[in-house]
Amino acid sequence: MDWLISLFTATDSIAHIALLYALVIAVGVLLGKIKFGGIALGVTFVLFAGIVAGHFGLTAPANIITFLQDFGLILFVFMIGLQVGPGFFESFRKGGVTLNMLAMSTVMLNVAVMFACYYFFFDTSNPVNLPMMVGTLYGAVTNTPGLGAANEALGSVFTNGDAPQIASGYACAYPLGVLGIIGATIAIRYICGVKLENEERRLRNNDAENVHVKPHMMHLTVTNSYLAGRTLKQIHDFLNRDFVCSRILHEGHVSIPNRDTVFHLGDQIFIVCAEADAEAIIAFIGPETNVEWEKQDQPLVSKRILVTRPSINGKTLGQMHFSSAHGVNVTRVTRQGMELFASPDLALQVGDRVMVVGPEDAVDHSAKVLGNSIKRLEAPNIATIFLGIMAGIIFGSLPLAIPGMPVPMKLGIAGGPLIIAILIGRYGYKVHLVTYTTTSANMMLREIGLVLFLASVGIKAGAGFWDTVVAGDGIKYVGTGFLITVIPILIIGTIARKKFKFNYFTIMGMIAGTYTDPPALAYANQSCSKEAPAVGYSTVYPLSMFLRILAAQLIILLCCGG
Repeated sequence: MDWLISLFTATDSIAHIALLYALVIAVGVLLGKIKFGGIALGVTFVLFAGIVAGHFGLTAPANIITFLQDFGLILFVFMIGLQVGPGFFESFRKGGVTLNMLAMSTVMLNVAVMFACYYFFFDTSNPVNLPMMVGTLYGAVTNTPGLGAANEALGSVFTNGDAPQIASGYACAYPLGVLGIIGATIAIRYICGVKLENEERRLRNNDAENVHVKPHMMHLTVTNSYLAGRTLKQIHDFLNRDFVCSRILHEGHVSIPNRDTVFHLGDQIFIVCAEADAEAIIAFIGPETNVEWEKQDQPLVSKRILVTRPSINGKTLGQMHFSSAHGVNVTRVTRQGMELFASPDLALQVGDRVMVVGPEDAVDHSAKVLGNSIKRLEAPNIATIFLGIMAGIIFGSLPLAIPGMPVPMKLGIAGGPLIIAILIGRYGYKVHLVTYTTTSANMMLREIGLVLFLASVGIKAGAGFWDTVVAGDGIKYVGTGFLITVIPILIIGTIARKKFKFNYFTIMGMIAGTYTDPPALAYANQSCSKEAPAVGYSTVYPLSMFLRILAAQLIILLCCGG
């Protein structure tokens, strides 16, 4: 039995360290699946399992724990950035600007309420209390990367190694934070007199009116004499509408039109356009008709082709010359679930699905050009990930001297990789970086990073958790955390509804995204049959995550360094 005892007590051995992390992570993940009142804490329960292990003396060398904690955080935030990068800047368009401004206001209110609680409930002369309140803040808003950023900033302020274990405050506030977000969201419903059935009806009506983004396909007969003898490009420029003509039937012969194709009266064509433009195009070209393309002399096929060849990454459709070089037309491109019109300046990215129309042999040839190999997408692009992490660490280590700060401002290992990942996810194709990662691969790497970080933080905090929380100010952390959670939601949520007239389900998603809280999004999705909560969540999530990480470091460096 000595070998078994040694396995749990020899803290310097690799076997002990691996066993400790496997035990903490496995127990935490399993317990996190248990629902309390229909809500599960999820993977965050790994933190509590780590605290218990640390409290009972199950630990590892400090340098090993610190490495695993920091590496896990880097991997976690980088994969988040890589995922949100493609839609980060697009999220500021139209109503997204207002939603992001509301999210930014919520983040600022969270910080303001934290400081109010700090000055009202705690001894401000104790240098430990403010860092602990920062931990409480990030438990209240259920934001783990912010906790990591605050931990890192504390390391640069408390250089003698006695930085407070702020994970204790985080652990106290987190459970009630999850419940508080959902509870406050429900409270807004009653404060504003919202009826869910009316909100569903509004969403249905909006969907019916939102014809500018819906692709519409139709067969037309050319009856406008003005078009006779004119090229497709001339017609397109004159009409000034966005449409794609993918095939044309002239005198019994089917062909793939290009910009120089000449139209004749009686030609039958297949058009793809925005639903809003369909009526104008019909009025200008001619009435709809039925065409059995497969019975013509040159049957055409349409096929979705997956872009998997790295050399295609970043090339525009205009550069590919599909019509002239390959004898096919591209009508639309599907990217991350969204259908995009195939404009000549649209840059292709690995992972795109391209709708190609043409003769079967030409379509098959186009598939070979684009790759169309699912196997190539099954493995993550490891080189891009680690090149990005390397660039992120260098970028995050750049010192920025700000007057009044005791140490230079740095984005650190949380902020640096996050920003670089967002930029790579959005613009990586311009430097021929293949940034596509399958959702499952992204989630796997992200979750591994998260559980390593949470387990490490919990094991570190476990030794002093009892004295800090149970015998100390634990009740205060729970109470102030609840106030930090609910007050901003009640204020901003009411403003979003009363002043800006946002749909309640969009508000639910916006709140969940601002607090980066998946359980709140899951609750919102259960309440609504439409995609409004997910859209609201994804619109504000990237900016909110960035602001949470940045705010954590600013608070510590500005307020805890003196």
